[in-house]
Amino acid sequence: MKLKFGLAALALVAMPSLAMAACSYGKEKQAFSCAQGSTWDSATNTCVPTSS
Repeated sequence: MKLKFGLAALALVAMPSLAMAACSYGKEKQAFSCAQGSTWDSATNTCVPTSS
């Protein structure tokens, strides 16, 4: 009985640690690309048409 309780407690303690290790919490930024004929404007954070 003590062994089962100890193993269950160990699993409950370890699970959040493993979940945090698997999650990046937004540290990785995804590359963004605009459609052909437009460029990224960092001031407005939008794609704007490229003037020819």
